[in-house]
Amino acid sequence: MPSVKRIYIESLGCAKNQVDSEILLTYALENGYERTENAADADVIVVNTCGFIESAKKESIDTFFSLRDANPGARIILAGCLAQRYGSEMELDEADAIFGNRDLSLFPEILSGKEKLLIPDYPDPDSERDDRKTLLNFPGSAYLKISEGCNHRCSYCAIPVIRGSLRSRPMDKVIAEAKRLIASGIYEINIVAQDLGAYGTDDGGESKFVDLMGKLSSLEGNFVLRMLYIHPDTFPEGLIELCAERKKILPYFDIPFQHADPAVLRAMRRTGSPEIYLSLINRIRTALPDAVIRTTLMLGFPGEDRKAFNTLLSFVEKAKFDWMGSFTYSREEDTPAYDMRGEEEHEKAQVKARKWQKELEAVQERITAEQLERHVGHEYPVLIEEKVEGEDLAIGRIYAQAPDVDGLTVVMGRGMKPGDVVRAGIRKVRGIDLEGVLID
Repeated sequence: MPSVKRIYIESLGCAKNQVDSEILLTYALENGYERTENAADADVIVVNTCGFIESAKKESIDTFFSLRDANPGARIILAGCLAQRYGSEMELDEADAIFGNRDLSLFPEILSGKEKLLIPDYPDPDSERDDRKTLLNFPGSAYLKISEGCNHRCSYCAIPVIRGSLRSRPMDKVIAEAKRLIASGIYEINIVAQDLGAYGTDDGGESKFVDLMGKLSSLEGNFVLRMLYIHPDTFPEGLIELCAERKKILPYFDIPFQHADPAVLRAMRRTGSPEIYLSLINRIRTALPDAVIRTTLMLGFPGEDRKAFNTLLSFVEKAKFDWMGSFTYSREEDTPAYDMRGEEEHEKAQVKARKWQKELEAVQERITAEQLERHVGHEYPVLIEEKVEGEDLAIGRIYAQAPDVDGLTVVMGRGMKPGDVVRAGIRKVRGIDLEGVLID
């Protein structure tokens, strides 16, 4: 009998891309492959790329060549957002195949070698599969994608170029997938989309996200729901009240404000202001005192000067975000912002933006440390991710810590293993992490 072929997938970029990687793995397993976690042992290597900003594109190409060098005898496939965005324009002879990310059901044609280039459009939503056989999270946690694409059209953003317009998954399919995850023992379901609040608006009507969360939080089982990425300009009415009612919905809000200066926001094609955004934050924290708020902010967008940056800095001081990520503006072709300034001016602006970024992050580091202190002296469920060998401790996360992007919780105690949900008393802050003790 011929030996089983092995496949290795490197998933780059966001959680939505990880879901795609899990679906690609499912197709591979159904076509006679087995997964390996070592690229050097693989017969086929798939690099599921990100193409959102310049640094992500560079990481994708660097990773491709690194894996190619690590195993030159394997077939190597460039897949995902970078492939979808540039397709046949890519001059990458080293790739054995290039595969976009809109119709993953065609992956077997790439695997078999029948096709070398496939940049398909989306299939009918009802035909898309949602029975992932392999998850790439730590045990007990999974991502659940509820939509593709985006209709916001922020002037800097290439997502509509890559992923297209908003396409909400049918609600019954989302709920059915959630039931399967719960039945398989998943405790933490991370709901992801480019903008959760826009769910269901692609039919021209109002958001159906609160309705969806109401149905998901009514399901039976031992699980919690974490919401990732809600656009602040279209924050759904009724969501805060639902979160206050339903304990299965974690009071964790990932809201990418991007900036606070009104002029910069208008140039970004966003509609907020410091007053509007602070009002939203206040409403959340008033109704949900334990709420955790994460944001993402952009530095160096065309038109941002020191005055605009100071407005942003003041906003961050007042908002007191629990967590914040930041990045500098990337000048992306096929976006409205691309022609707002030339490349030479852009490079000069980047130098200034990186200095402002360091200043902003220093302020946020202090705020995060202050915000973490409020957890000391409290008890929380902790989802264990890793057992530290040779030590009586394990590493996990409480409700205030999303996978991959936030700090962790170190739990002192014995007998814990990945996937366990234990109760721990938090006794101190360690940098951006928490330290707790297992409660028997």
